[in-house]
Amino acid sequence: MRLLLVEDDDHVAAALSAVLARHGFSVTHARNGEEALQAVLPATHGERPSFGVILLDLGLPDQDGYQVCGKLRKLTPTPVIMVTARADVRSRIHGLNLGADDYVVKPYDTGELLARIHAVSRRSSGGDDGGPAGEETALRLGAVTIELPTRRVSVDGAAVPLTRKEFDLLALLAQRPGVVFRREQIISEVWRTSWEGTGRTLEVHVASLRSKLRMPALIETVRGVGYRLVVPAA
Repeated sequence: MRLLLVEDDDHVAAALSAVLARHGFSVTHARNGEEALQAVLPATHGERPSFGVILLDLGLPDQDGYQVCGKLRKLTPTPVIMVTARADVRSRIHGLNLGADDYVVKPYDTGELLARIHAVSRRSSGGDDGGPAGEETALRLGAVTIELPTRRVSVDGAAVPLTRKEFDLLALLAQRPGVVFRREQIISEVWRTSWEGTGRTLEVHVASLRSKLRMPALIETVRGVGYRLVVPAA
């Protein structure tokens, strides 16, 4: 996913960009409001890269971050997450009323930020927990069927009872078969927390899924990286 980071502090931007890159994001850095607005404007010749999410710091040198948010909302439907030290409720409400999709207060946990990025991205693409509106709501991978709205899983038509986290983990991997998900990314999306102290929990859930589905090869361990779902041969 391409991500636009609007942050005037180069040191903060460099550190955050490095973290985001490790989680598979391609980051474009804008140092002020004008650079952010130019980044989302259509190109005169060719195409500018589209962004999945915009991270917008409110303390910008040239324009108030709230004003930038309002302008961005008129130019693009891309989800905007405000990142700021302003923690009061009135500031949050004001940001949301201007069109921000979420609001993260500094200092924040990296796992929380990653979870919020993925959450607003899913909502904007119609893939929130309620299931994609107007699109296929069941994932079929060989003998495995995953019904997203009802959170039901079956193998060859036989229902397989899963816990909430087991379903969330399976659904996450199944939405992009063959793609390797880093352990940190899985933890942030499924458990809404950071990697530290949760690694063993992930391993247990993967083992449980393999056992319940009776398909040990369905979820492949990519050593030192994470996991991916392998589509069963027809």
